[in-house]
Amino acid sequence: MSALPLTILLVLLAYLLGSLPFAVIVSKLYGLEDPRSHGSGNPGATNVLRTGSKSAALLTLLGDASKGWLAVWLAGRFGGDTLTIAIAGVAAFLGHVYPVFLKFQGGKGVATALGVLAGWSGSLALVAIVAWGLTAALMRYSSLAALVAAMVAPIAAGFLVGSIHITTAAAVMSALLIWRHRANIQRLLGGTESRIGSKKRA
Repeated sequence: MSALPLTILLVLLAYLLGSLPFAVIVSKLYGLEDPRSHGSGNPGATNVLRTGSKSAALLTLLGDASKGWLAVWLAGRFGGDTLTIAIAGVAAFLGHVYPVFLKFQGGKGVATALGVLAGWSGSLALVAIVAWGLTAALMRYSSLAALVAAMVAPIAAGFLVGSIHITTAAAVMSALLIWRHRANIQRLLGGTESRIGSKKRA
């Protein structure tokens, strides 16, 4: 198969992988409520956790991260060039945020973005995890930790990966992730965002 059709196929496959709604799939397997009926209404691990099952939430988290990693791995295995790998990563992230299987109403994409970063570079993913962990430990806001990690990722990609394609793709994902957290940003600015470990306000 020639380069362009193969690239298109790999990018489409990455988007479909990203669209797999593990939060909904896992919840059905566990016999839990639809996670979209809780919290933010997004199909993600946090809302699965709100249904009362930590193991289901963990499985969702692993599934969402793994689909991002797998999309990048497949692009690297069968495509090879960094442009295809970069676009495939963004496509998987977009699949989670705007999944075709859920009428384009998806999650915020933190776990899937981490999986994509891991597919691009283990060191890059580690930097993002450390940025998230330090911010979460110091400030006790999960959303702020995600925002900091998102801002750090493209900068780290420029130093650690050295590919303009990967760095640009990381910046695109970062911008979209920040956009998806706009409600959290408003609550952070207003002082109403829930801290890690605190109970939701009535």
